[in-house]
Amino acid sequence: MKLSLGEFEEIVLLTVGVLYNEAYGVAIKDEIEQRLKRKVSVGALQSALHRMEKKGFLESRTGDPDNQRGGKPKRFFTITALGKQALEESKDVRLELWNSIPKVAFEMKMI
Repeated sequence: MKLSLGEFEEIVLLTVGVLYNEAYGVAIKDEIEQRLKRKVSVGALQSALHRMEKKGFLESRTGDPDNQRGGKPKRFFTITALGKQALEESKDVRLELWNSIPKVAFEMKMI
């Protein structure tokens, strides 16, 4: 079965893995922005998380109420076995492409 991921979905899934038990919306957003030096909108992130949960790549659980958030609990995400498989397929495709590039393709010619 082919489990394709868009670039942003792949980044979000990898970041959920990096954060492990601390993967909730704001932490995911902050981690992506810090590591990739790329702005992430809350709406785009929430859409991606919801979409990947629907596809079965992520699972979520509700944490305990948080006084700093006005009693609202955080929603934590974890990668599922299917999500891991999708990441592995994406990694394999990228490695196959990288390994197929002839060395001459990266030789810079002086003009």
